[in-house]
Amino acid sequence: MDEASHCADTAPAKTQLVGPPARHIRSFAMRRGHVTQAQRRAYEELLPAIAVPFGTEPVDPRALFGRDAPLVLEIGFGMGETTAAIAHQHPDIDFLCVEVFVAGIGALARRAHEAGLGNVRVIEHDAVEVVHAMITPASLHGIHVFFPDPWPKARHHKRRLIAQPFVGALAERLVPGGFLHCATDWQNYAEQMLEVLSQEPRLRNLHAGYAPQARNPRSERPTTKFHARGQRLGHGVWDLVFERI
Repeated sequence: MDEASHCADTAPAKTQLVGPPARHIRSFAMRRGHVTQAQRRAYEELLPAIAVPFGTEPVDPRALFGRDAPLVLEIGFGMGETTAAIAHQHPDIDFLCVEVFVAGIGALARRAHEAGLGNVRVIEHDAVEVVHAMITPASLHGIHVFFPDPWPKARHHKRRLIAQPFVGALAERLVPGGFLHCATDWQNYAEQMLEVLSQEPRLRNLHAGYAPQARNPRSERPTTKFHARGQRLGHGVWDLVFERI
């Protein structure tokens, strides 16, 4: 998988109350991955211009971006290909991006620098903790969770991100009419996502089941090299777009 994700427990029959981030099982493993010289250089030299340090105080989007604009949270952006493309297509929207892997952070910092993207900021931290500590309720116009780690083995399903109580925390931080867009190329995970999101009372599905790509602006997601490779191999991709009621 090219995306990191962040964890919570599998969905219960009833939606749990959303409380403090109490100790949670991380859905990403800090495995030692290869970091190219270019990625390391971008991480060290370019990231500081767009980096937002993790903290326990809520972020002020106006202070971060120097303007009032809709704010989208990107969770687990991998190598930043999709994030940079969407940010380029939507200069009127600000993107707060969360990732834990140095290679991907460096890659996005380089893409943002080369494209002159002033609407991208990066937090290097666990997204579950970022959401609880730094994102205020009803402050996000959108949330992207593209290709989180599927943790395919049944014994690891508890590490999956799109589960309660984290889904409830995400819903709480959306403005009315804001959207949560998830994508995965694992059918079992897609089925779990659909079940959990459908059970969250503050969200409604904008489609009958999964979102057909390109039929609705809210299902926009540029095709990355990762996605294209999966399509060539015959892998399915499932998109889910839910709106905050």
